[in-house]
Amino acid sequence: MKKLTLLGAPIIALTLTLTGCQSAYYSAMESVGVHKRDILVDRVEETKESQEESQQEFQSALERLTTLINFDGGDLQAAYEQLNDDYESSLSAANDVTNNINKVEDVAEALFEEWGDELEQYTNASLKRESNKKLTATKRDFDKLLRSMRNAESKMEPVLSSLHDNVLYLKHNLNAQAVTAIQGEFTNLKRDIKVLMDDMNKSIADSNKFIEQMNKAG
Repeated sequence: MKKLTLLGAPIIALTLTLTGCQSAYYSAMESVGVHKRDILVDRVEETKESQEESQQEFQSALERLTTLINFDGGDLQAAYEQLNDDYESSLSAANDVTNNINKVEDVAEALFEEWGDELEQYTNASLKRESNKKLTATKRDFDKLLRSMRNAESKMEPVLSSLHDNVLYLKHNLNAQAVTAIQGEFTNLKRDIKVLMDDMNKSIADSNKFIEQMNKAG
């Protein structure tokens, strides 16, 4: 399970506590007809939505920084505060993405463990082989999806770090010279956000494909 990014560290203990309660949660949901497979699909959908939200927040922060870089008069303090708000929103959205990916991974592990255990209950060898084949294929598809999600997630940290550095620098150097000083890093940040957006789009597309495959198989 991945740690939450930057300032999200205090949430980790809560996340671990919730993870410890997951088996009870799955049992309760099973009792009302909602199986781990259904929960997995729902959580992949929720992760996709949180990725889309994070894209919007990062894009907003980039646009705000672009405005600040091109600053030519006005209230510099207000511009800084808006950038800081965008950074905080980006950080919160990134933590939501990580939390959702962790929950996807947790239910997938529980599903595959249960599926594997149930293979031993078959008396019909042909049905057992077919079920095992489907399990292997689903695991393979999920592993590909998880790699895609984690890859996109890993690109958030450099962007957040850069945004945080810029916000910190401006906080104590709120003048035209400070704005000029951060211009040198701006090109790198734009590039990093472009890479993040591309990887997020790939992960979102992979999520849609996985959901479609699970719904067909179900």
